[in-house]
Amino acid sequence: MSDPTQGAGATPPEIRLNADDAQRWAAAADRARTGSWVKRLFDRDPSLWSSDPAVQAGIADRLGWLDAPKHFSEQIPALEGFGEGLREDGFRAAVVAGMGGSSLAPEVLLRTFGVAPGWLELRVLDSTDPVAVGAVVDDLDPLATLFVVASKSGTTTEPLAFQADAWARIRAALDARHEHSESPGFLIAAISDPGKSIGAIPHHDELREVFLNPPDIGGRYSALTYVGLVPASVIGLSLTDLLASASGMLTRCQEPEPAANPGLALGLALGSLAVAAPAGAGRDKVTFIADPEIASLGSWLEQLIAESTGKQGVGIVPVDLEPLGAASAYGPDRVFVRLALAGSAGPAPAPDGTTADALVEQLATAGHPVIRIELADRIDIGAEFIRWEVATVIAGAVLGIDAFDQPNVEEAKILTRELLARHGQAAEAGLYEAPPPPIDLLAAGDGLALIGDAALNAAGPADTPATVEAVLRRHLDRAKPNAYLCLQAYIAPSPERDAALARIRTLLRDRTGRATTSGYGPRFLHSTGQLHKGGAPLGLFFQLTADHPQDREIPDWPYTFGQLIDAQAAGDFGVLESHHLPVLRVHLEADPDAGLAALERALDAVLAGS
Repeated sequence: MSDPTQGAGATPPEIRLNADDAQRWAAAADRARTGSWVKRLFDRDPSLWSSDPAVQAGIADRLGWLDAPKHFSEQIPALEGFGEGLREDGFRAAVVAGMGGSSLAPEVLLRTFGVAPGWLELRVLDSTDPVAVGAVVDDLDPLATLFVVASKSGTTTEPLAFQADAWARIRAALDARHEHSESPGFLIAAISDPGKSIGAIPHHDELREVFLNPPDIGGRYSALTYVGLVPASVIGLSLTDLLASASGMLTRCQEPEPAANPGLALGLALGSLAVAAPAGAGRDKVTFIADPEIASLGSWLEQLIAESTGKQGVGIVPVDLEPLGAASAYGPDRVFVRLALAGSAGPAPAPDGTTADALVEQLATAGHPVIRIELADRIDIGAEFIRWEVATVIAGAVLGIDAFDQPNVEEAKILTRELLARHGQAAEAGLYEAPPPPIDLLAAGDGLALIGDAALNAAGPADTPATVEAVLRRHLDRAKPNAYLCLQAYIAPSPERDAALARIRTLLRDRTGRATTSGYGPRFLHSTGQLHKGGAPLGLFFQLTADHPQDREIPDWPYTFGQLIDAQAAGDFGVLESHHLPVLRVHLEADPDAGLAALERALDAVLAGS
């Protein structure tokens, strides 16, 4: 293993720009120098992002992540003792139940490092699809599994629903062993903020362990807090090396000269390239080309960038896990970030056999901005957490936005709560399910049912039933020249569905020339959902839903997991529609895999010859 404080991961990125883009970067660098941006960042000066006193007060309460490597280095002995204690007590697995930053950082660490021999199996639960919940927890022994509830606010719906399910399963297992007096809380831990937040988590005073984060660290900036470090302690990862890597990067990011500062240089590039995007001239689609060993970092970056910059009608669109294509398939709104790991064989090549590095060379030659970041070792992930946090807040300063709030996230939650309240009222009346709201079906066939927003409904013929292909064509015709096409999959994740979504993205990208994104719901609501509603109005959305023939009760709640995820999809649809953003629901009926195949066939037919 390389020295985590001195490795290649602590160096500035290699940034290759054409003449015009280089001028933009140089102008932003001059602003950073004359405005003392680095000093103001590390002095915790909120005026770097806003002159409004009220906004500044909120920002000042969100800069604790700058202290995280030092603060949590002091907690290493206790964290290591916690992980060792679990092994000594016979635990064999752990489940992290969270959303957004509370689940993405653990997932990055798990997928990047795996589980050290003899340590606990770790799983991450962040889907409310009933099949997905069962796939994560049902084959585990409830009495040999630590369940970790992670919620900064303590009130996040999804982790509390997962906790209710876990409590009931543990209770049933204890009763089966005639241990009726034992509390299920002994098998549950919580990660939250102090005060009202931890107080909102049910049974918080009965839990095996409570980890209280500093309250001045926002969820998406919490990778190097208990959110990431508790799971890391469970899988046997060296917390000393991880935090040393982060500390080394933090030191380098205090360099005032932009070209020598790894985070500042990157943030100035991202911000200056995107700044003209709403007018159609900028490069706001940041496309990650990552080696497979570190590819999971992209999902964490997706939330960090999208939720931090996507507001006030501007934003940077992260494009993660889009399969490689020919250089000609990419539009002029792209920035490419090559995330390389020393010694890796690289990602799967493009269909024509072009490797990732060869493609990057072709893209740079064609005038696309290309940023290369090489990690000497996987432990440099700790440094990357810091680099990208610094870069993201610097990009926010370039764009003139508050990088720490998420003003549009609550909108979908409000509509979701209203729909769920109807289920609660129905349950009180002795009904299992509330009557569904009326739906105008635009077209159906081949296992698909299409439901459009008001604008799409109004554009269709009133007297002639439309075909699936015709509706898809009408929807695609609404895409702006610099749009991104977004698949929102409210279905249970699986490798097969990952592959199907990747094929659909490739088809859309290659035939339309536009960037594509994809996310599973509801997790993306806590990630890219802010960008979808608050960023530049460039998204064209395909919302994918399905039936729930295997629904799952949420113990002591007035609705099921299936009803919860359906309400979350409906709430998101309603908010997109209220912002006049083009959205089409593609209902995959009872078989999501067959439905995805049917959608791919239909899109292929629609886009043939495009």
